[in-house]
Amino acid sequence: MKNLTTNQSRVNDKTRLLLKFNYTSSLLSLLFGFFCFYPMGITKIIPHVFIGYFVLNLINVMAFKNHKNLIRMALITSGLSLVSTLVITLFSGGINSPFIFVLAIIVLAGYISTSVFGKIYFNVIVILILGIYCLPYANFKFIYNAIPNTSEALFSLLSILFSVYLLGAIFGRNLLKAHHKLYKSKAEIEQRINEKETLLREVHHRVKNNLQTVSSLLSLQARNTKSKQFRKLIKSSQNRVISMAMIHEMLYMHDNISKIEYKSYVKELGNYLIRSLKGSDSQVQLHLDITNVELGIDTAVPLGLLINEAITNSLKYGFEEGVPGQIFVSLKQEEANNYVLTIGDNGIGFQEDVDLTTNKSLGLKLIHKLARQLAGSVIKDTSKKGTHYVIKFKDISQQFKTVAA
Repeated sequence: MKNLTTNQSRVNDKTRLLLKFNYTSSLLSLLFGFFCFYPMGITKIIPHVFIGYFVLNLINVMAFKNHKNLIRMALITSGLSLVSTLVITLFSGGINSPFIFVLAIIVLAGYISTSVFGKIYFNVIVILILGIYCLPYANFKFIYNAIPNTSEALFSLLSILFSVYLLGAIFGRNLLKAHHKLYKSKAEIEQRINEKETLLREVHHRVKNNLQTVSSLLSLQARNTKSKQFRKLIKSSQNRVISMAMIHEMLYMHDNISKIEYKSYVKELGNYLIRSLKGSDSQVQLHLDITNVELGIDTAVPLGLLINEAITNSLKYGFEEGVPGQIFVSLKQEEANNYVLTIGDNGIGFQEDVDLTTNKSLGLKLIHKLARQLAGSVIKDTSKKGTHYVIKFKDISQQFKTVAA
């Protein structure tokens, strides 16, 4: 509804400008025609063209009030202006005629109707000007200068005033108004964008705080239970919550609030998990091979949970206590919104006959389900020492944009 109102407003502005141009140019043409008769003493061709333009253009305006077709009126106006200006120019000195500058105003009038017609008028008028320049070499005897020598200066003065008035009083003023409107609209849009960004940062900040509160509650619950197995389960859930909180923290702390620079996120998440599960003096090292990948929140959250599960499994089951180890994470973009995540360790590994889709381990189930959520697949790479996964997935936030477009 808003777009329809905006488009209607633009049409109304164009209509007012074109009508103003028609009325003004017609009146000026009538006055110019009378001035040609007296005091300039021009009796051939030129004053008749001015008066003819006045009559035909008024008929064009009256017809517009019936058919309401703005483009038709604009085309007729431009056509009348072009023919009249061309004839007056040819019979007032050709390429040396001061009236030739009105052709530039016709180009501007064409662009006001539509950019397509503006380009057409531009090309046509450039060709006509070149033709006018070449006419003396063609020796057309029926074309002559109808301006008496004594009236050339006055005709030049009136032609320049005619051009300047049309350009300044009609187009200049309206273009200034249009520029002011655009500037005002741009300022309003920028203000709305800043307000929405501020609101969105606040939302991400509050979500992150709420997730940290949930993490603290889980930690408190873990300290109040005697079951070691239950504490491990709570710790795993706490790490999943923190992996999501980190994403929202990065979104409100960085300039880009729609995408996450994923290398820094994986580095922060991986180091946190190593400290959390193996202690600050752990000999497990994290190796990253991630290009400049930026992902939207719809992809970043499930992918972050997937990486959390894979690294957690490596830290829990891949390395014996006190033994050095390495965890590898590689993330690369293949084409469009397709990505490949390779994640693994050089630990002891597990049986080759383990099926990700049927295994009862919650971590493996989550890896498989999260990959499916990202429209991807999980393959276990058995060619390397330890446990390695190859996950192919899509940036689903980009898919949403494509569907919406």
